[in-house]
Amino acid sequence: MNISAIRKIIFSAIGLILFIPAGISFYQSRHLKEPVVLSPGVSTVKRLSDYFPAIKGSTDDCHIYFFEGKEKGATLMILGGTHPEEPAGRLAPWLFAENAVMEKGRLIVVLSANRSASTVTRIGGGYPPDFTIPTAWGGQKFRMGDRWSNPLDQWPDPEVYIHYPSNQNLAYVDIRNLNRTWPGRPNGTLTEKTTYAFMELIRKENVDIFIDLHEAELQYPVISTIVTHEKGQELATMVSMMLTDMEGFNIGTEFSPKNLHGLSHREVGDYSNAISLLFEAPEPFLDATRGKTTREQLLTGKDAFVMKAGEHGLLFEKIDENGWPIDVRVGRHTSTILQTMESWTEDHPKKPLVCRNIPRYAEVIEKGIGTYLHDPKKANSKRVVFE
Repeated sequence: MNISAIRKIIFSAIGLILFIPAGISFYQSRHLKEPVVLSPGVSTVKRLSDYFPAIKGSTDDCHIYFFEGKEKGATLMILGGTHPEEPAGRLAPWLFAENAVMEKGRLIVVLSANRSASTVTRIGGGYPPDFTIPTAWGGQKFRMGDRWSNPLDQWPDPEVYIHYPSNQNLAYVDIRNLNRTWPGRPNGTLTEKTTYAFMELIRKENVDIFIDLHEAELQYPVISTIVTHEKGQELATMVSMMLTDMEGFNIGTEFSPKNLHGLSHREVGDYSNAISLLFEAPEPFLDATRGKTTREQLLTGKDAFVMKAGEHGLLFEKIDENGWPIDVRVGRHTSTILQTMESWTEDHPKKPLVCRNIPRYAEVIEKGIGTYLHDPKKANSKRVVFE
């Protein structure tokens, strides 16, 4: 055997050695089961395919959690997991799924809107595949996720993504971005079918208020804000004023651009009767100027490089040595959701929304997210669902 053949065998063996553990890691990440211990307030758990059978059996056929109040009222829907790389956007509705009880009105909660995107991390981003929230019973592990649907579920991307029905040209990769494919279409890609299914849900369940939860990098101008369709301008402004005055954190209001298509705050409002809102919290983990991308950085929100960018005036949100911990980001979302219910009820007393057992901003920071996550091993197995 010559030297060239030996060299090929050696390099092939090295490649195989690297391939096997990498493949195992990717498989485990894609198939990680995340337990949800259902709140006593959860009356029904459905599937997204109940509203659009064409996605039945697909990766995006996610769970839909329903809460029915003792008294009738409005219907509010919380959409978590549009971009799974923004963990506060999943963890905040997770607290509702495991704790909320509706006294008046109805609540619909989604934890993994783009479930496909939760099964992969950003290619070349060096993201950790998962993270763990500490709890009194040890800790709960969650998938990290990406901004776009997994290429294993939807591929290839076009050279240019032409949004339906506006025909607006968008970035090619955004054909896998759930927040660029609203209102979707029944014969489109998996991501387009997913948003179409959600639109069917919103219309059939007569949703009054739709809330899409997100996080943003500090170098992005749309941050620490409520983005609202024109139908929700008064509601969003009142929520912003009340939170800034009463809860100790600032949150602005921005109006949804009429000529920028595919986003939930525009298309849900245009194609249904619902008021569509989108909440943004700060997440330094996403900043291009960040340091090492680790689980610790994700959860603490501390980053010396992002702080340095702030010193040079490159940020749209402040950051100091305290960072932006996950408890702060989740607390912002829970308080903003609860305040939305309260402000709506003040203006619509005949269609109230009253929810209990959900911690607000200060309480989440004081006690930590893990306080409100329940041990699936001690729960009734019939009240445990896996995302």
